[in-house]
Amino acid sequence: MSLSSSSSAHIAAVAPMPFPVLGVAAWSGTGKTTLLTQLLPHLRESGLDVGVVKHAHHRFDVDKPGKDSYELRQAGASPMLVASHQRFALMRETPGQQEPDLNHLLSLMVPHEPDLVIVEGFKDWPLPKLVLYRDGVGESVILDNEWVRAAALKAEDGRILRKGVTRLDIDDIEAISLWVKQWALASREANA
Repeated sequence: MSLSSSSSAHIAAVAPMPFPVLGVAAWSGTGKTTLLTQLLPHLRESGLDVGVVKHAHHRFDVDKPGKDSYELRQAGASPMLVASHQRFALMRETPGQQEPDLNHLLSLMVPHEPDLVIVEGFKDWPLPKLVLYRDGVGESVILDNEWVRAAALKAEDGRILRKGVTRLDIDDIEAISLWVKQWALASREANA
């Protein structure tokens, strides 16, 4: 993860959205995805509809060779939308794009009217963040970003956090869920 200003030359301010946007940032190996898979059911049970935008640092494909949608995409369909009674997937090729545009991706969430969108990755983007940190996994500089609103650490980690940053126990999913819900509601009210 880069926290330098030179890596953020392509980053714009996050456009106003009709829903709160919360980044979840951490070094690889900290447990972002594990925490999110535990957090999302708690937020759903509390009545929040939560969308997620996930940044991938590698090539990925949601389609499979041999499937009609894959063949149509390979033939030049872009975008390609495949749908069933259970779900739909919109795929668009982005050759030559250095990094995805978070504002564009967030705008794709608008018609779905989520109560909150969690952004995993996009660490350099200027948006409120919940940072996960484990001593020995990456550098603690991740906690110093001006956009950090809460930091989830091991309970025994006694490091001092910036003023205004809420300390959470990384192993207390109920407390993290409560903080996210309260943050989302307060953000929604502040922007109403």
